[in-house]
Amino acid sequence: MTHWIRYLHDGEIGFGSLDGDAIRAHGGDLFGPGGPTGTILRLADVDVLAPTRPTKIIALWNNYRALAQKLGSPIPEEPLYLLKAPTSCARPGAEIRRPRSYDGRIVFEGELGIVIGRICSNAGEADAQASILGYVCVNDITAADLIGKDASFPQWARAKSFDGFCPFGPVVATELDLAEARIRTLLDGEERQNYPLSDAVFQPARLVSLLSRDMTLLPGDLICMGTSLGVGAMRGPANRVEVVIDGVGTLSNILAG
Repeated sequence: MTHWIRYLHDGEIGFGSLDGDAIRAHGGDLFGPGGPTGTILRLADVDVLAPTRPTKIIALWNNYRALAQKLGSPIPEEPLYLLKAPTSCARPGAEIRRPRSYDGRIVFEGELGIVIGRICSNAGEADAQASILGYVCVNDITAADLIGKDASFPQWARAKSFDGFCPFGPVVATELDLAEARIRTLLDGEERQNYPLSDAVFQPARLVSLLSRDMTLLPGDLICMGTSLGVGAMRGPANRVEVVIDGVGTLSNILAG
């Protein structure tokens, strides 16, 4: 397994493989030719960035059976999804500011994210799996009261696309035990979510295959697999949310108002 990390060091953006507290810098491009440069950096000496700059962010709804059962929603026959603005991306550790135009509930949603590693269009499941670079922690933040504010038009994209509403990282893990992976979310140190990826209706290869029939997926694109039980609001003047996935890492951000 490789943990790819993207960082800022001495005013320059770079990437490399993370080995404990050391980064083995690579040249070239994460999605193209490149290799180790021989430079080793200390993790403490860099600013960690979001692992990629996606052209699009696809976010799933109703993709976990436990949450569907609680909500009384039928299991979908095909992926139900929305698009978040790429400008909603935020780096690990970033302080996310409450939007000035909104004073309602802001909700955390700890999720597993899929990062696309190569162009994927109309792919079968084997090709879809081969197009996956790896997996990340995601907090799919939502301005929940906006969704139903106008009875004539659910505002999913607006509710999820404010600046900073999609922190992800800190690394892309190239391998993950999908049968055993669990997604945990902590709010100010208290566990609020703990659910298995195995409960997902659409597992990664199947999901990427189906989405690639709708739109071409490009290197760096991010697919947020949806969330399960335990979603809640961040209520304080400042809240720390941590999304933890064993084998991937811990994504930590503060929402400040």
